[in-house]
Amino acid sequence: MTMVSAQKVRKSFGKNVVLNDISLEVERGEVVCILGPSGSGKSTFLRCINHLERPDGGRIVVDGETIGYRQEGNVLHELPESALTAQRRSIGMVFQRFNLFPHMTALENITCGPLWVQRAKAADVRREAAELLELVGLEEKADAYPGQLSGGQQQRVAIARALALKPKLMLFDEPTSALDPELVGEVLAVMRRLAAEGMTMIVVTHEMGFAREVSNRVIFMDGGEIVEQGPSHEVIDNPSTERARAFFAAVSH
Repeated sequence: MTMVSAQKVRKSFGKNVVLNDISLEVERGEVVCILGPSGSGKSTFLRCINHLERPDGGRIVVDGETIGYRQEGNVLHELPESALTAQRRSIGMVFQRFNLFPHMTALENITCGPLWVQRAKAADVRREAAELLELVGLEEKADAYPGQLSGGQQQRVAIARALALKPKLMLFDEPTSALDPELVGEVLAVMRRLAAEGMTMIVVTHEMGFAREVSNRVIFMDGGEIVEQGPSHEVIDNPSTERARAFFAAVSH
């Protein structure tokens, strides 16, 4: 079953066309990595999936539901903020920066979403948060504050926080780009585990090794367009377009 269907998505900032008729489908349980140079539209496309950026045209459907709109006949009507917030609960997102609440412990950062948004039972939420900390290898850091954690640890808490709302889909926007090189591996290890457990994931990344090993498919974007896509080994190791060849040659050195 298709989890994400993007249909001719367009987005401009002023006269700068950032996304130019992007169409893409992601199947349930698939891991898709989006690669490409800075400014190619990768992060903007990711943000359009959960309507953090409002597309200028086209539509995005997640698990059969048009994001940001309801349809009456052939007309799309923008959803009120409350309905959009409800849609976003099923789409987890992890950013470059960890965005943890500095005055809350790791456990509290994870429990705040289910407690505030879903009004879940506190005992159940704390138990599930402890299980998520174990999943990301930080069970001993439950009472630590973000300032007491390394960047890699903070990002792993951020992943656990996103998972606490039990999303159908996880979006990762360059989740390791703000980390020191020696901390990248611990975050990628968590993402590998999620992929192995069948989580549908769309990952904007510059980590070629992760894209090659873990993703089912790689999308190469440039100039707001999908230039090339296919199995990760084919696109990364044997790209068919000159633009992709130049990019992968540059990043492999």
